[in-house]
Amino acid sequence: MAEKVATTDHIVPPQSQQSERSFKYTNPITREPSQSLRDHMVLKVGDRWYMTGSSQPIWGGQNPGVRLMVSDDLLNWKDAGWCIDASKLPAGCPYNGRFWAPELHQIRGKFYLSVNSGFEGPKAGNSRLDGHRVWIFESDKIGGPYEVLTPNGLVLADPKIFTNDGTMFADDDGRTYVYCGGDGLWQAEIDLKTGKLMNENDGSNGFKRVFSHRDVGNPDWMIGGIEGPWVMKRHGSYWMFFSSWSRGYEVGILRAESPQGPWRLAQPEPVFGTRKRAHREEIAKKDGYPNLVYDDTMDPYVEVGHNAVFEGPDGKDWICCHYWLQGKAGGKNDFGGLIPVYENTQEQLGIEPLLYENGKWRVNGPTWEPHEVTCIENAKSN
Repeated sequence: MAEKVATTDHIVPPQSQQSERSFKYTNPITREPSQSLRDHMVLKVGDRWYMTGSSQPIWGGQNPGVRLMVSDDLLNWKDAGWCIDASKLPAGCPYNGRFWAPELHQIRGKFYLSVNSGFEGPKAGNSRLDGHRVWIFESDKIGGPYEVLTPNGLVLADPKIFTNDGTMFADDDGRTYVYCGGDGLWQAEIDLKTGKLMNENDGSNGFKRVFSHRDVGNPDWMIGGIEGPWVMKRHGSYWMFFSSWSRGYEVGILRAESPQGPWRLAQPEPVFGTRKRAHREEIAKKDGYPNLVYDDTMDPYVEVGHNAVFEGPDGKDWICCHYWLQGKAGGKNDFGGLIPVYENTQEQLGIEPLLYENGKWRVNGPTWEPHEVTCIENAKSN
């Protein structure tokens, strides 16, 4: 009888098996005053999440730089150093200032840090500093060291416009764009090899305004102003999130078929946010829109906004931003003395699943009670 010879004809290849685990969270995620940031941005690299944002003090003067935090589970965060340590910058450094709304982007094997800052000179003291502009840095590692890519910064041509809240977006074709706020929302294409805008002699120092809260037909909830753009590509379209401080702090969204626009309001109402009349009415009166209709949201927050989108624990899109709990009133801040401050709260990290249904984005939040999300994981087995 002939000996049987083993073959691979009937060997079953490894199968992908799915397993479930639960992710439980309660907002705000961070609670300690020492971990307070504003304008949070989260980026997943490998199996870890990294976070940065505007460090305290936000309004009261120079802050210590661009802070980097890290987490293995998205819940417990620890310091991972400073992307920019203000105490180590040379005298007269043009970007040694407030370091507002920093972001980290991983583009073609490198990490890019965008931050908004200006020199804290001897006459500093208000929230709008001379020389405030968008700065971009690059590094081979997320923790740095970071080298400045735009030695003169990026700034709109009109000195009366406050250039702020720079963000970056890299498209599939290898082209990269910079967006920022400043009396509306602006965009430009940037050459990452030179750090220069592609058409720096056109428009407003290379920027083109693509959307304004003053555009005819826009709803009243953005009449006070808009800021904090964040751009991504999903479902065959480009989406630009932004925040408005008019009747509260709320996140809206624009849509385009190209990263260069034209951009149109994708949804008439905000994706999510919070509205508190007591927190915003005085500014509305001062800035000339006293007739806003206020409909306070039933949540414990006075601000929810300036968002970014990141890969969550289930591998899907999640949204992050600062959640500011309403606390015990303790006077007014130095922003014209109009915004209440609270003795026992600070801006902290909030996260929520970002959902897309029937061509629209939504967030079931902001939440403050315990929530649980089921995460499906693929595991190979023989």
